[in-house]
Amino acid sequence: MQEATFNALADLALSKTGQSISPSKAYLIEARLSNILRREGFASCDDLVACLDARPNPNFEMEIAAALQTRQTWFFRDRDTLERLVSDVLPQKLKQSKAGRLKILCVGVSTGQEAYSLAILLNEHAQALSGARIDVTATDICKQSLTTARAGTYGHFEIQRGLSVHRLMRHFDQLETGQWQASEDLRLAIGFRQHNLLDADAPLGQFDLILCRHVLSSMSKSMRAKAADLLTQKLTPGGLLFLGHGETLSGSSPAFEPSRSHRGGWEVVPEARRAETRTAV
Repeated sequence: MQEATFNALADLALSKTGQSISPSKAYLIEARLSNILRREGFASCDDLVACLDARPNPNFEMEIAAALQTRQTWFFRDRDTLERLVSDVLPQKLKQSKAGRLKILCVGVSTGQEAYSLAILLNEHAQALSGARIDVTATDICKQSLTTARAGTYGHFEIQRGLSVHRLMRHFDQLETGQWQASEDLRLAIGFRQHNLLDADAPLGQFDLILCRHVLSSMSKSMRAKAADLLTQKLTPGGLLFLGHGETLSGSSPAFEPSRSHRGGWEVVPEARRAETRTAV
């Protein structure tokens, strides 16, 4: 891959999704674009970029940027956080809800394992959450990944990553192909939507809890701050944001601060206090 080609694709990823790709990761670009190259008949990424230069196509550019996103995920990733959300945070939030309803947003779910893990835990804690209506919306920028997520169908390798035999037998059905499919109840418990976290003109509504795990860490610092600002608009007053294990917004966004009442959660900093910070700077 020519240096100019890498720069063009890295710039495309940064502008469309906020993802920062270092030159040392150039090999990932070719691997992640292999399906698109094969489908469109391009011999190399150099040919792909030449085509984009000659015939700009915003939709195709977004597809390329989405394909360059990190897709790594598995069932019950950061299991302790998910279990704490369902056993501790949700019951407390329900006590504060007059309508007995909570809305949860899972951002960047890739092929859906995180959303299905959450749906499984909600099913297992149904008695403790009795009478509550909990709506789960799961989003990703990649249309192809969402197709897999909606189908809820996974091969042997994906199933083995994080899913116990007990949960597999209870919540999945084996197909004639040998693959496993999430039960209809699980699939109906989640609303999947294509959405770009950086798109301010594509509203999703507001949510009581947002899981944005292992998404912001791949972004540049400026894009991470922009994404955090947009996430504040998606939280209800008193809502909580949860990041992935080891992730933080400290030093990169003044929009959030660690929650004092929920370990691992982040709360929106009041606008008046943020304004004071901006003035001081």
